[in-house]
Amino acid sequence: MKSYLSLLLLFILPHFCFAQIDTTYIKPFDNKLSLRTYLSMKFLSMEQESGGEIKKFMPNTPMSLGLGVSVNNTIINLSYGQGLSFMKDPEKGKTKAFDFQIHNYGRKFIIDLFIQKYHGFYTSDNSDKNIQLYPDLNIQQYGAFGQYVFNNKKFSYKAAFNQNEKQLKSAGSFLIGGGVYFTKIGSDSSFVHKSRNSLRNFQFGVSGGYAYTWAINKRWFTSGSITTGINFGTERINDFGKQRIEIYPTFFPRISAGYNKEKWSLGLSYVNNLIFSSFSDNNNNNVGLVSGNLQIGYIWRLDSNPFFKKKKLD
Repeated sequence: MKSYLSLLLLFILPHFCFAQIDTTYIKPFDNKLSLRTYLSMKFLSMEQESGGEIKKFMPNTPMSLGLGVSVNNTIINLSYGQGLSFMKDPEKGKTKAFDFQIHNYGRKFIIDLFIQKYHGFYTSDNSDKNIQLYPDLNIQQYGAFGQYVFNNKKFSYKAAFNQNEKQLKSAGSFLIGGGVYFTKIGSDSSFVHKSRNSLRNFQFGVSGGYAYTWAINKRWFTSGSITTGINFGTERINDFGKQRIEIYPTFFPRISAGYNKEKWSLGLSYVNNLIFSSFSDNNNNNVGLVSGNLQIGYIWRLDSNPFFKKKKLD
């Protein structure tokens, strides 16, 4: 179990894009300071398809309980998380994991960063039985992904995932962007890819998609986006132009739902990113990595200075 305290200086660029908004569609909350508590499940799993057989390698990592303080309209976000180790299933082995993710939702741009290192996985059948352990399997993924939001005056990713503002009317937007990833997979013997016990992959590419938020009523909303793309990759960045370049499909869905009042909010969000580190049309030696974050959170909004309120003038 690992605990972490991080002071995140979050991406100056999106906060310098002072885009005007249509106030009939988007309404920022007046409070600048908010306290957050959340249950979060970060993950990194692998699917390997060879000869028509699919094996899904899962980590045995528990949910974590987090506390956070965010200051809207600044680049500072402070958070603390503690893993709930009692939720681990001892039959599924041990997983050592370092998982650092940032999902930053700006007005015009959204940015995702992944630094993930997992050691120890298991497989099971559809009923979560017949468990097999792979304690020697090690997976590392480093990635950066960004997209531009076209309809940023009427559609708000902040309202859907940060809940520091409110989507008053239903709206959507087309998205365009891309990402870059580096993957390293290795084991003593449990992972075999093209007669080797290791795999390295560097890839980058472009993507496009669409996002939409449905404002159900004054309090409730639900939101979703789907992004697909094409990446180009090889084992090492220095191999571009020297070796055969492979082409990989990508898929990045997000969903959220929530309830907003002026002083507090409840929210559920799910981010899922699928990339392939090896892909072929005949379904031979395909290796896909699925990473993301499931989060349930409660937000309590405060005045900028809750201890020293301004006195009303007579």
